[in-house]
Amino acid sequence: MKREVIITDDGSTTIRIPEWDENYHSTHGAIQEAKHVFIKNGLDLFKEHEAVAILEIGFGTGLNAFITFLETIDKKKIEYVGVEAYPVVPEEILQMNYVSELQANQYQDVFNKMHSCDWEKQQVISSNFHLTKRKQFFQDIEDKNKFDLIYFDAFGFPLQPELWSEAIFKKMFDALLPKGTLVTYACRSSIKNAMLSVGFSIEKLPGAPGKREMLRATKNI
Repeated sequence: MKREVIITDDGSTTIRIPEWDENYHSTHGAIQEAKHVFIKNGLDLFKEHEAVAILEIGFGTGLNAFITFLETIDKKKIEYVGVEAYPVVPEEILQMNYVSELQANQYQDVFNKMHSCDWEKQQVISSNFHLTKRKQFFQDIEDKNKFDLIYFDAFGFPLQPELWSEAIFKKMFDALLPKGTLVTYACRSSIKNAMLSVGFSIEKLPGAPGKREMLRATKNI
């Protein structure tokens, strides 16, 4: 299946799949979407925590992981698990401009290591950032009471509605620790209802530029 690298409105890159009419990030801005959804409305809830365990659903280009690394340098310990069924190939990673767009050239080696390191075992990216990449279908996730925060960044509902189902969100609910949080760019009634049905408490929040709303779900037990 053909994939192409495109520039989004904030100058950062993403990958587009023309056959599906789908992009890995918002065309209104890949970096600004990641910062708004996953950092501002997710990670920032844990400012007082010395350590945060994060599960990312859709590791993709590594943008969310890299921004999380930048946001937590010398601040807290991060245990990061990224799940991806179809990893991005090295040739595509070389075309991603996140390091320069984030003015983080001194951490180019960190971004490279996130993609070059082995899958299926924990990697020490830095003294306070440990990364485990799992090549896995989301339906096969079986983690229990393990994560403080989930970045839910799957392809959109119209393309893969099965990834936004009650069954998947039950897995997410089970994977979170009590009081754990899930954030996603999406805000569709069927998604909200699936979350509610498995026990999540839901908040509608202002969306990233170009999107009216997003969802934050909390495991209030």
